[in-house]
Amino acid sequence: MTFADVGLSDELLRAVNESGYNEPTPIQQQAIPSVLMGRDLIGIAQTGTGKTAAFVLPMIDILGEGRSRARMPRSLILEPTRELAAQVAENFEKYGKYHKLNKALLIGGTNMSDQIKKLEKGVDVLIATPGRLMDLFGRGKIMLNGCNLLVIDEADRMLDMGFIPDIEEICTKLPANRQTLLFSATMPGPIKKLADKFLSNPKTIEVSRPASSNALIDQRVVRVDARKKKEALTQLLRAENVKNAIIFSNRKTTVRELATSLKRSGFAVGQIHGDMEQPERIRELERFKAEEINILVASDVAARGLDIKGVSHVFNFDVPWQPDDYIHRIGRTGRAGATGVAITLVTSADADAIAAIEKLGGGVRIQALGGTAEAAPRTEPADEAPEGAAKPEKSARKPRGRKPKAEKAEAVAQPEQFERPERSRKARPERTEDRPADRKPAQAETEEAAVAQDADEEWNGPIPSFLGAGFGG
Repeated sequence: MTFADVGLSDELLRAVNESGYNEPTPIQQQAIPSVLMGRDLIGIAQTGTGKTAAFVLPMIDILGEGRSRARMPRSLILEPTRELAAQVAENFEKYGKYHKLNKALLIGGTNMSDQIKKLEKGVDVLIATPGRLMDLFGRGKIMLNGCNLLVIDEADRMLDMGFIPDIEEICTKLPANRQTLLFSATMPGPIKKLADKFLSNPKTIEVSRPASSNALIDQRVVRVDARKKKEALTQLLRAENVKNAIIFSNRKTTVRELATSLKRSGFAVGQIHGDMEQPERIRELERFKAEEINILVASDVAARGLDIKGVSHVFNFDVPWQPDDYIHRIGRTGRAGATGVAITLVTSADADAIAAIEKLGGGVRIQALGGTAEAAPRTEPADEAPEGAAKPEKSARKPRGRKPKAEKAEAVAQPEQFERPERSRKARPERTEDRPADRKPAQAETEEAAVAQDADEEWNGPIPSFLGAGFGG
């Protein structure tokens, strides 16, 4: 099947061909004809499947007829983050160059007066984050009663960031007979409830199992001592054939510290996190795309939706707190049919998080670097002991220092298996990246406390030989 077979106009086909695309992806094949027919749609697809073009392309043709009016956008696309909104705007620029469509990008961190001026001229496409849209609506600068096409993108991410109440309020301000498209990588209960409430007889398209990981990505874990993670990452960056890489951390402070450390080690590094102003983020992304730098250290603000071609490696400096975030992080590589490598640094404190990620992946264990994978589900941790029960005695800690050569050789020869600690599971803090201020966890774990906790638990298991003896603790 070609793009000509899905019903796009000649002008749009010309722009698509000039962009280097010939065949639509599965979600594009199924979604584009339905959108062109005016149907409501639910698209369930993992990142990197081409879902952005699945709604951008038919929207360009739909909006090719009609005329915009001041402060009354004809269509609205809601995105959870500034980066995703800017990326959708780039797609309209690329594919809509032979259509005379006006668009406005409403995101935080940019000049509001410029955005208001664009709205006053009239726009065909309004691409917005919920916060900035609600702000301008409250100021009376925008009306939504003329918006006949709504796209809710990355709905599960919207849920994670606490935007569902805003989306519900926005939906009530749009015409009841509009066309609504909802896209999500997963379909948790609250998202299904949202779809049932605001979509009318939608067609559901699912191109892959929700939250499945890309088969083209070679996934590995490297087990390290918590105090040696920076050194281990540096070794990996030099040992692997890294063309370019995105390195993810759970905390903004760690992103800054890690970027500084890697620069001192001679790497061409940039960074992106939630504390940066929008122009700074865009500048760092452009430097990475232009290959001025080949390593980008990022927090989860960049985990979803960034479409950067040719990323060879993804490194998880920290194991993500939420399993879904692992899927979206590693999805930055292995895109558009290319292969990629995803390596996660794992300490002894990360056992529960890794188990949750593997459970989401169907119970298949992620291979240890130099080890073997097992296609069997892990045993779930024991339930918490009843109150008053005797606590198990702590095993004697092994003396610190290097292992004898014979002992170390025997350890490396054994299959590497990650033993989970025999303690009750503790709730991990929720992500706070770009989360509305009133929704931050009440007891956010400080970075210092986390580092101290990791430092108390030595990893005495086998390690990849190329990392050197010093990384075993």
